[in-house]
Amino acid sequence: MPTVVIASPKGGAGKSTTAVILGTEFAHAGANVTMMDCDPNGSLTLWSERGTLPERIEVVSGLREGEIIRAIKAHDQDGRIVVVDLEGVASRLVSRAISQADLVIIPMRATTLDATIGVRALQLIEEEAEALERDIPHAVVFTMTRAIQSKQHKGIVGSLKEQGVDVIEPELMERAAFSALFEFGGDLYSMPGQGNADKAIENAQGFAKAVFARLAGEQGA
Repeated sequence: MPTVVIASPKGGAGKSTTAVILGTEFAHAGANVTMMDCDPNGSLTLWSERGTLPERIEVVSGLREGEIIRAIKAHDQDGRIVVVDLEGVASRLVSRAISQADLVIIPMRATTLDATIGVRALQLIEEEAEALERDIPHAVVFTMTRAIQSKQHKGIVGSLKEQGVDVIEPELMERAAFSALFEFGGDLYSMPGQGNADKAIENAQGFAKAVFARLAGEQGA
């Protein structure tokens, strides 16, 4: 089954939020999911300890550079999806995780700074793909976005698409429920209602379906 790696050298881009939303949505849809916390901040681990861990989800923490490939291969089993939340730097651990990915997702806020730094992640993926002599599918997802897009937002999206970068739609909106995942643990279905919970669930489901479509080979679907 596939390995999805969440990577960005930019702190605050929404890596852990993206990982939790994706992992819990896959589990809610019936998949067994291993979530690997490779970020020194330990956000996934903190999330897993805040509430009852959703069914079908296992969290693996404290993985070091020399362990990541072995750990991914050990959990990459039939019927199981691996979601890896990486540290926000370019490192050998990050490169090794990317080398095992069936899909790399780069979370990015719609700002010039995030876009500039996010390009480094795209370059790292290209370098790893060249070294391995294989394609490493990857896509950008914009996070913490609002319903009305700014000109800057539209310009960044347009520029990436013109360069042939796959941009996932729907984007992950700025939702109180997404932030609350790290306060209450669990998932969007079990935690106390936050803001417009139904809209948050709809957004999360749409995002997970878009990611699954890419894993199924339906690029840009």
